[in-house]
Amino acid sequence: MYKAPGKAFRKGMSLIEIMDRFPDENAAREWFEGVMWEGERCCGHCGAMSTREVPKAKPMPYWCPDCRSYFSVRTGTILEKSRVPLRKWAIAIYLELTSLKGISSMKLHRDIRVTQSTAWFMLHRIREAWSKDGDDQFSGPVEVDETFVGGLEKNKHADKRLGQGRGSVGKAAVIGAKDRASNQVRAKVVDQEDGRIDRQWFVVDNTHADADVYTDDALIFRTLPFYHEAVNHGVGEYVRGEVHTNGIESFWAVLKRAHTGVYHKMSPKHLDRYVRQFAGKHNIRPLDTIEQMTVVARGLVGKRLTYDKLIEDNGLSSGAH
Repeated sequence: MYKAPGKAFRKGMSLIEIMDRFPDENAAREWFEGVMWEGERCCGHCGAMSTREVPKAKPMPYWCPDCRSYFSVRTGTILEKSRVPLRKWAIAIYLELTSLKGISSMKLHRDIRVTQSTAWFMLHRIREAWSKDGDDQFSGPVEVDETFVGGLEKNKHADKRLGQGRGSVGKAAVIGAKDRASNQVRAKVVDQEDGRIDRQWFVVDNTHADADVYTDDALIFRTLPFYHEAVNHGVGEYVRGEVHTNGIESFWAVLKRAHTGVYHKMSPKHLDRYVRQFAGKHNIRPLDTIEQMTVVARGLVGKRLTYDKLIEDNGLSSGAH
């Protein structure tokens, strides 16, 4: 297998290798069954293990005597009721994971021959693999920083500008933390105007009480309940010994390059999905490509995202940012 230059220890997969692994629908089905059921078939409705195969004439390949229901590997997962072949789902997961800055729905729709709206829905469903953070707290040292995602005010049409001000005007606020010990990242969208409590709780929830925390000198970080040191960016100080936020800022750089160069738009309505996606991808980068795909496939179990739910009003703007 091809080894990527940036991660020489990691086994990548070429396009030829991914097509050889998933030559047809049956191969894709067997792979999803293997990773989602981890070797033992279980009912997607009730979780029972005493299941059996049924004749091909039936609506689904398996039957559960406990809940008296037919099911397939899609049942009880994000793939339920999707008409897209499993082979295309596997290839879509591969393309998303191997694109450091993500893949647009326009490119995916051309690559696997589905409509653009289907590709957009597929990518949001794949992002559901990252919908839950881990329960463990970072042991530290932990870098905490905030960034702002959105277009520049000067580039907006005159009737959509919010006026002059700080570089954060008209943008969505995102807070993130990176644990130096594990190299893991967590991030979430927070309220721009009145989100100090959200920011404080984010740090508390994800950081062990004994961890050292490093930030910049923003006001929102000055009352954190941790041993806390800050660098003063305002006077050109970015590193003071071990005190810096370079790691989490590198993560922001990837997110922003994706926003500018791939998606061109991350609406506030869906921004948190993108943020969690990039944090999740960062956290599994050391794994071989097929292991990354396995993590994502298992993360789709027990979740549902309907199209109506995806597009429903959540109180946030769907306009370009």
